[in-house]
Amino acid sequence: MVIAAYTDFLSAYPLLRTSNLDEARQTVTEKFCDHKLVMSSRHDDLEVTHNHVSGSNVSINYLHYGASVQIDPGMLEKFYLLQIPLSGSAFVRHRQANICASNKTATLLNPDRETHMHWQGDCRKLLLQINKDFMQKIAEGLIGVPTPGPIRFDPLVDLTRAAGQIIKGVVVQTARLAGNHTLFNGGNAAQDRWVETELVTTLLNNQNSNISHMLSRIDNGAMSSGTKRALAYIYANLSEPIRLIDIAHHSKVNERTLQKGFQRAFGMTPMQVLRGARLDSARYFLTVRRNRLSVADAAYTNGFSHLGRFSRDYKKRFGHLPSEDCTEES
Repeated sequence: MVIAAYTDFLSAYPLLRTSNLDEARQTVTEKFCDHKLVMSSRHDDLEVTHNHVSGSNVSINYLHYGASVQIDPGMLEKFYLLQIPLSGSAFVRHRQANICASNKTATLLNPDRETHMHWQGDCRKLLLQINKDFMQKIAEGLIGVPTPGPIRFDPLVDLTRAAGQIIKGVVVQTARLAGNHTLFNGGNAAQDRWVETELVTTLLNNQNSNISHMLSRIDNGAMSSGTKRALAYIYANLSEPIRLIDIAHHSKVNERTLQKGFQRAFGMTPMQVLRGARLDSARYFLTVRRNRLSVADAAYTNGFSHLGRFSRDYKKRFGHLPSEDCTEES
């Protein structure tokens, strides 16, 4: 069932109305990325509606194909894409997850993972496109240090839970304000930038990712400069044989103060944070699409000298052995 207000999303910004498959693919490619677009049935009638408005770092889109289509964008590369179904359903395969997207389930696509989609004919979606570099910048501003590699989100967004409802609510409200010419109309750059930052911050704080463990425990305003220096040192030296005394020395605080700061910010010791960061980094090298490392190389590159202990800690953190990520289809 389509909620009446949804059919009018961004109607003041019509980008495309067409029944031509090639024209639809070309126009969507220009706003997103090159992709394959195929009709699921030659008997369907394609009736594409694409509304689009953009700021400096994000774009909001309303998209409906009017027919069942197969979409293969490969890797998005330069942006994240949140897809919120407003009606109908779609089947999305991303990061080995097979998701049935509906009014209860949205999807969040990562830039460095292959995606395959099948939109049903009644599927209408609100799409939030976010520049990858902007996402990185906002995340690093929140945690106070560089992220341990690319940010990767869980692709399934549960819209029945409070966190998912918060994400959907912010995107829907932004789309409505943009549609009323209140946002992204060139009139207030500072306001637009604030809204873009709020959209990204909402995603980071409410959708599970590989940096959620850092975000959930940090009160950014209360995090001491010593703790920030310690984190920066940890992430810059993951492959080195770091000791607690080394972290304290480079953070310019004594060991007791360092321990208290990490307990307050993360609920963990500095060495536990170091181990988690090393495991996150190792997983990145095992799952990256290009120049993927072997299990042994990923372990040694990230400061693990004992493969058995590395495998044990990896399974405890991620729920499976590193060899299973090493063979992940990308």
